[in-house]
Amino acid sequence: MVMGGTGIRRVPRQRCARRVWLGALVKYGLHDAGEPELPAFESERGPETVLVNEPALLAMTDQLHDRIAAAVAEGRFPVVVGGDCSLLLGAATGLYTSLGRVGLVFLDGHEDTMPLDVVEDGEAANCEIGLLLGVTGRLLRGGLAEHLPVLDVESLAMLGQRDQEWRRNFNIASLAGLGVWSRPWTEMRSDPDASAREAVEHVRRSATRWWLHVDLDILDPEVFPSQGLPDSPDEPGGFGWSELIAALEAAVGGGGCIGLSVTIYDPDQDPDRSGARAIVKLIEHTLAAHP
Repeated sequence: MVMGGTGIRRVPRQRCARRVWLGALVKYGLHDAGEPELPAFESERGPETVLVNEPALLAMTDQLHDRIAAAVAEGRFPVVVGGDCSLLLGAATGLYTSLGRVGLVFLDGHEDTMPLDVVEDGEAANCEIGLLLGVTGRLLRGGLAEHLPVLDVESLAMLGQRDQEWRRNFNIASLAGLGVWSRPWTEMRSDPDASAREAVEHVRRSATRWWLHVDLDILDPEVFPSQGLPDSPDEPGGFGWSELIAALEAAVGGGGCIGLSVTIYDPDQDPDRSGARAIVKLIEHTLAAHP
């Protein structure tokens, strides 16, 4: 298990929950690969990515790339717990280095496709899918640009997004318009496990091996309030824990999953650690469903 992510405030808070993850998941034989070693936070936008905290973002991406590439080459099943979705930049490039193109089943309340010249807060976690696909990123320079793109439109399936109003504010169209398989929350909430199975079936037509990514803001903030930042409103709606677990079990049970990442948790908004225990339960159920 690896920890990753470079969000403005989320990563330092993740560290205090580290013991929870390791203690609960040791029965699955997980090897602790530790946390990436990151430089001090920088609020300025960097010259290579036009994103904030660029030195840490690039260091995290490089380290996750190497660890994920090595893990899958050794036949391991990586589990990455991180601060935000920027960790996918390292995970996906590492998978590509080791295995070539693989698929991605992406469960998230947002599509994460903001162009670099549009993203208002400068966080990579709002941009990573667009960068991985190569549909954005014309401003990208340096080593990260050389690694991208690594994801194909036909081998991506998106589940649970409910950010259409937010994207509309920035005139950002849905990836569904580019042919990406998509089931927004409003379309899949009546039968989330069936939608998850369909997503895997779609991805496996072009990629027999695929990565599973879960951003916990796919959950209703009423049932998981520690998913976001305390001074930022969360998107209304979303799933309950049992619905999300059912979807993940159905997805992993479809075969071909080679690794898992789970992001977004703020211990400061979870004083009794009920959210942390629920995340551990979710990961346990997901791993147990793996064939």
